[in-house]
Amino acid sequence: MVAAAKERGYKVSVINTLKCAIDLQRGKPDLYYRGKPLADFDAMIPRIGASITYFGTAVVRQLEQMNVFVANSSAGIANSRDKLRSLQILSRHHIGMPKTTFVRDRGDVIPAIERIGGAPVIIKLLEGTQGVGVILADTIKIAEAIIETLQTAKQNVLVQSFVSESKGRDVRAFVVGDRVIGAMRRVAQGDEFRSNVHRGGVVETVELDDEFRETAIRAAQIMGLRIAGVDMLEGQHGPQVMEVNSSPGLEGIERATQKDIAGAIIEYCAAHVDFPEMDIRQRLTVSRGYGVCELVVPEGSQFVGMTITDAAFTDRDINVLTLYRGNTVIPNPKYSRKMEAGDRLLCFGKQEAMKEMVPTKTRKKRAPKIKTLEQSRIDEASTHSPQH
Repeated sequence: MVAAAKERGYKVSVINTLKCAIDLQRGKPDLYYRGKPLADFDAMIPRIGASITYFGTAVVRQLEQMNVFVANSSAGIANSRDKLRSLQILSRHHIGMPKTTFVRDRGDVIPAIERIGGAPVIIKLLEGTQGVGVILADTIKIAEAIIETLQTAKQNVLVQSFVSESKGRDVRAFVVGDRVIGAMRRVAQGDEFRSNVHRGGVVETVELDDEFRETAIRAAQIMGLRIAGVDMLEGQHGPQVMEVNSSPGLEGIERATQKDIAGAIIEYCAAHVDFPEMDIRQRLTVSRGYGVCELVVPEGSQFVGMTITDAAFTDRDINVLTLYRGNTVIPNPKYSRKMEAGDRLLCFGKQEAMKEMVPTKTRKKRAPKIKTLEQSRIDEASTHSPQH
C-alpha cells in the first residue's frame, strides 16, 4: 500500500501504533508519536494487529475525534475482532451464516449442539486468527471434551454447524466502499479442512454472483467497515458469512485476481478524505428532546396502506431516514411511498411525537413502573448501612 500511495503522488507514513500517546483535554483531542505531535494527515488506513486491538482501536478512535478520515471505524474493528459479537450484530440483519451457539455451562453443551443440527461441528476460539483455534469435532462426545478442555483453560469458544457441502473451501470477497473489487476461492489441501492461505490453502480467482456480492457488501457495512475481507461458505442455501476481517491480507487476493487491490484502497481513501467517520446516532441525539428510533408497522396497524405523507410524519417533526422492508433497504424513502405490514422505519425527530406513534398497549408495557418503598424496608436498609 505504501508503494501504491507513492505511485499516485501521495506522501505516506507508516505509524507504529504502540508508539502513539493519546492526549485529552477540553475541545482538543491530540495524538503524539514518539513524543512529538503527529503531523496533519488527511486519511488513515488502520492495520491493527489482533494482539493490540484495545490500544489500536483507541488510537483509531482518537483520529476519528480529530476529524481525520479513517478507512475503518474503531467500532467496526472492535466488532470484527470478536467472533461472537460480530455474528450477533449480523444475525439481526438477515445475513446468511452457519448456525452458531455460545455456551458456558457444561450442562448446556449437548442441548446446544443438538439445536444446531448435531455433529460434526466446528469449534472456534473467539479471538483466533488465520485458522488457529478452529477445530472440527466429528461426534458430540469429542466436541464436549474439547469444549470442556478449552473452557478449563479459560478460553471462550463458539460452536458452529458444519457446512458439509463447503468442506475444505471458502470464498473471500474483498470489499472497498460499496463494491466488491476482487474475490477468490480458497481450497484446503489434503485432509486439512481449513482453507486459510497461512495453512497451505490454494487460491483461485472466482466471479461472484449478485447474491454473494450483496451479502459481502452488506456484511461489511453493517460492521462499520469500508475496507474488509468477507469470508463466506458456499452453502446449499446461498452464502454463509463466517467472518468479516478488518485487516485483510493483500498478497493472496492480488495473486489470485491479478488486480491492484492496494491501489484501489488508496484511491478510495483519497476520494473520501472530506467525509470523516462520525457516530451519527450520537450526533443526532445531542439535541434536547430529539432522538433516533425505529418504528415498526405491525399487521393490522392503521398505517398499513398509508403513505408517509398521509401518516403526517413531517407534521409531527419526524424525518424518515431509512425504510427496511424484508431484506430490502430503502434510504431516504419518498414520502409518497405506501407503508406495508412489517416495515421498519428508522426515524429522527421529536421523541415525544415518536412515542405517540407507538400503540398504547405496547407503550404501557415498555414504560417503567416505579413503586414507593415501604417504610420498613427503608428502616432495614438504614440499619445495615456502613454509616451505622
